[in-house]
Amino acid sequence: MASKMNKRAGSFLWSLKQFGNLVPTSRTVRLYSLGFGGPALVNSQWNPRNLSNFDMRMQSPVRYLFQDALVFKPGGDAFQTKGINSRIVPRVNKLLCPRGLSVDSHASNDGLKEVKVNQEPYNEDILTKETKPTYITSEKLSRESNSLCDVLDTFSEAPTFPSSNYFSAMWTIAKRMSDDQKRFEKQLMFNHPAFNQLCEHVMREAKIMRYDHLMFSFHAVVKLGIPQNTLLVQTLLRVIQERINECDEKCLSVLSTVLEAMEPCKNVDVLRAGLRILVDQQVWNIERIFTLQTVMRCIGKDAPIALKRKLEMKALRELGRFSTLNSQRMFEVLAAMDYRSVVLLDECSKMVIGNIHGCPLKVLINILQSCRDLQYRNVSLFQGIADYVTTTFDIWKWKQIIFLLILFENLGFRPVELMDLFIEKIIEEPGSLNMKSIISILHIYSSLNHISKHHSQEFLEVMTRALTGYLHHISPENLLNAVYSFCLMNHFPMVPINQLLKKDILEELLRSDDMERNVHKFYILDICLKLDDVPYHKALDLSLPQLPSLSLNPNVKVAETLSSLLGEEYFSRSVHLQHNYYIDFEIRMDTSKNQVLPFSDTDVVTSADIQRVAILCIPRSVYCLDSNHPRGLFATKMRHLRAMGFRVVLINNWELEKLETKDAVTLLKTEIYSDKDLPAADANL
Repeated sequence: MASKMNKRAGSFLWSLKQFGNLVPTSRTVRLYSLGFGGPALVNSQWNPRNLSNFDMRMQSPVRYLFQDALVFKPGGDAFQTKGINSRIVPRVNKLLCPRGLSVDSHASNDGLKEVKVNQEPYNEDILTKETKPTYITSEKLSRESNSLCDVLDTFSEAPTFPSSNYFSAMWTIAKRMSDDQKRFEKQLMFNHPAFNQLCEHVMREAKIMRYDHLMFSFHAVVKLGIPQNTLLVQTLLRVIQERINECDEKCLSVLSTVLEAMEPCKNVDVLRAGLRILVDQQVWNIERIFTLQTVMRCIGKDAPIALKRKLEMKALRELGRFSTLNSQRMFEVLAAMDYRSVVLLDECSKMVIGNIHGCPLKVLINILQSCRDLQYRNVSLFQGIADYVTTTFDIWKWKQIIFLLILFENLGFRPVELMDLFIEKIIEEPGSLNMKSIISILHIYSSLNHISKHHSQEFLEVMTRALTGYLHHISPENLLNAVYSFCLMNHFPMVPINQLLKKDILEELLRSDDMERNVHKFYILDICLKLDDVPYHKALDLSLPQLPSLSLNPNVKVAETLSSLLGEEYFSRSVHLQHNYYIDFEIRMDTSKNQVLPFSDTDVVTSADIQRVAILCIPRSVYCLDSNHPRGLFATKMRHLRAMGFRVVLINNWELEKLETKDAVTLLKTEIYSDKDLPAADANL
């Protein structure tokens, strides 16, 4: 009897051993919802069948890690699978369960769902080639595919994990295409029958794929132009937000790049806020300068000032490792942050100037635009760029030169040699001028009050002929701008002016959206026609709207100094002159005796012996940068004040504020009693 029982026990153990060869041992996988603040509970009513309607499930606040997960139950001679249709069970890749693994044969007390997942590999004899998809990388996919649809065809034949590789491969292929081909291929991609399936795979795998794969797929999805309000993009935004603590430096760079290109929305704003918190914690651990600058661009203008300062200190600490490209890029980075770090900009300017040869036009434009946005004025930097463009003038197109000059004009910088050289080029090749370039060139040269000493009249004549040739095609706004620029340069071409003064054109300009600005330009034109030496004395045959009166606040220190030097009855404040001109102070002098007269005695002295003195207290903005060369509109005002019989005395506000009272009195006394007037070249073209 005992022998018989031993044989049965041995037979049972042998059968159990054979069974073990077919079905591997199992372990329990504890599934966590990947929350931002720690593990969360997974719905205990989870059913793999319900995941077939994935779009509806994603709208629920509870989301799951696995799709079609396997649940094994003993049942007779075989095992049952739940939620799958294939007759052979493939092994579960370990990448599918990267986190939260624990071995537990009992139900946990925290309510987490337990799922049995295979631990040992299956016997190779029971696997077929169809159940073993070959792992394929995005690099291999992009090499072997010629179009976006080729990648989708490969996916539809045998999907592999992770699905992010397919999106990354499609973006790699798209980068090689022209813009027109890219638009056509994207349309085919959206219409491909496997595209929606690929999107569903990526959404299902988002919580379990490696974080760098998640980031690269997110980058590719956005770059491929998939609309931001789609479920795919919003799902990726949410999952990235929940798993942001897994973000390393490489992922930080990718995330910053993508967020910068996205439109504001609730999920984007929340993710950007999470990114700022993460950057604030990890800023001192960032090693690559490129990553640091990418993060600085992304945090935005409304980031806390403390975070901006911390990033500035990190950049200053890494200055010794800056390459030329890093220095060039820092201008644009600080402009994106809206943070004006003078120390950082000064150091980067030195490196840009020292390595400017071979610098691309796009980089130069970005630097100048960033300086304008940051209100950063560095004459050495601007002069270095201007000298480089002057030296290499022949390699540049007219359009490029004009664009750079427009940026210089916005900054108030007058590159004399470059502008003179461009005038010579215009005179040599007037046929290269088109209507747009004519308007731009006239604006630049009139605003900066620049005319070549040797070619002034020739330049104005060439520009007049060029403008006259476009009179039948030019818009009223452009015609007004061109004539206004000519007036600032004290040049009055008859044909364009007559065209502008036609009643229908005047009325159209006064009905436009920029009516106030147009009225101001018409006032300047009217004053020029009346006061300047013009062979055309005709006032505008139209009643212009009244300009708003200016509220002048004369410089208090100048008023106190004049009171100490002359006395209150010897000067007048905030004087309103004809032609809508204002001056800060007026003094009247007896030219024969060279003495200041009180305003009550000016009637006794003959008008021929009275010299009216206009004292103007001026800011830096009326001059070109780092010079005493007046800009166009201010130069025109001084020209007109002289035409009205004034001697003009200029007091620089920023210089006077530095002086003590005694020194300020000495300065004003010197200027008032001086016999010299301002050189005509400085005030009048």
